[in-house]
Amino acid sequence: MALVAALAIAGCGSSESGSGGGSAGRAAAATGGASGAQGAGKGKHAKGIEAYVNKAPKYAKVAPSESAKSGVVKIAYRNFAIDPDTVKVKLGSTVEWVNEDPAPHNVTSEGGPMKFSSGNFGEGKTFSLKVVKTGVIHYECTLEPTTMNGTIEVVE
Repeated sequence: MALVAALAIAGCGSSESGSGGGSAGRAAAATGGASGAQGAGKGKHAKGIEAYVNKAPKYAKVAPSESAKSGVVKIAYRNFAIDPDTVKVKLGSTVEWVNEDPAPHNVTSEGGPMKFSSGNFGEGKTFSLKVVKTGVIHYECTLEPTTMNGTIEVVE
């Protein structure tokens, strides 16, 4: 009975969306792991039990010293995280996302000079986008927005 109550409390307030992707992401968030901790903060449930609360995505900034890439620039969706989560690319380049996770993901712009949405794509599938406007593009997987979001800086 105590085990059932503990499991019920542990699941309180969690969801697949934005949690870091199932039990692995929640476990990482609970231990402070990189893939689940971004965008998560501690909150309190009844009787002082700690839980993680989803927050809006925090988009990383592209380092000023990062060199701009050109041609086809690949980004991996791996372990419910994005690698790399920031990239600087030259105007006219193609950004290609590949899903290396067993779960579906998507790529959806959240601001900047270009608007796009890939729709969900499964393991081994890709989504490509030719960047045709300069500026900073923030994007996310809408299924896992707190752990799977990125920034693309497009330069001339």
